[in-house]
Amino acid sequence: MLEDNYKQRGLRNKLVKILEKKGIQDQRVLAAVGKVPRHFFFETALLDHAYQDKAFPIGEGQTISQPYTVAFQTEKLELQPGDKVLEIGTGSGYQACILMEMGVRVYTIEYNRVLFERTREFLPLMGYKPYFFHGDGSKGLPAKAPFNKIIVTAGAPIVPNALVDQLVEGGILVIPVGDREKQYMLQIRKKEGKLIKTEFKGFAFVPLLGEQGWKS
Repeated sequence: MLEDNYKQRGLRNKLVKILEKKGIQDQRVLAAVGKVPRHFFFETALLDHAYQDKAFPIGEGQTISQPYTVAFQTEKLELQPGDKVLEIGTGSGYQACILMEMGVRVYTIEYNRVLFERTREFLPLMGYKPYFFHGDGSKGLPAKAPFNKIIVTAGAPIVPNALVDQLVEGGILVIPVGDREKQYMLQIRKKEGKLIKTEFKGFAFVPLLGEQGWKS
């Protein structure tokens, strides 16, 4: 049985204050981090680390992202209630839960079959029900496009054209781009046929796998 007690809620509140000090300003993002029980995604042996501002392994060579990174990417999406959002890289499902707490519809795609099956079964137990897909996230999800916002939670060597094509006019894509060890975060806004790019440095993600990502 999943349990969220007073101590864990207190640790979450401390984490929210840490993120605020690090520069996260959107109060809706901070509130979402304060609601989602991150310890539910951790094995028993690692529970004491659940509310540290660090990434941790979840198996299959993947990680649950650092809370600051999750909050930063979410903030840069500039979400509005009712937005249709595509998440590339479901992973543990933590990011998807944060997005849903922001009042948006989430379509999430995972390349790794084991993680896809695990998260598809687990998130509904927490009360979160995004639309789950298994496949090559670098191609986006053309059958469900277009999207108001797209978030990529793995480092890509390039910005996949398919993702840009699946954005609505005025839509935003947030994606880490670089080599396998280090990336910079790009916020790409689609406006009047042009792409307006803003770059933020100092991030590290697991690699995006797929046709327009890294080869496994």
